[in-house]
Amino acid sequence: MTKDLTIQDEVKVIAKGWQLVDHGKAIEKAFTFHDFLEAFAFMTQVALLAEKHNHHPEWSNCYHLVTIKLTTHDTGALTQLDLQMAMQINRILEKNHI
Repeated sequence: MTKDLTIQDEVKVIAKGWQLVDHGKAIEKAFTFHDFLEAFAFMTQVALLAEKHNHHPEWSNCYHLVTIKLTTHDTGALTQLDLQMAMQINRILEKNHI
């Protein structure tokens, strides 16, 4: 299901604040919200997205801060699926004006 990574896709994701981590095997981004309720609402939307795509992030939450790391565990590397998820997570933020 994963396609080859393109430089364009990588640039789009990195430009939106995602960082390469784990020697390029994952991407990560921290999101800051106004309060816990807003952070939890965002996490709920991401959880539904993850279930839909059967691609679950590594993440943490501390009050108003949510950190998400995306990698494809089956391949042990960053794949197109991770980049697509990152772009969709960014769209959740944009859609909700967060």
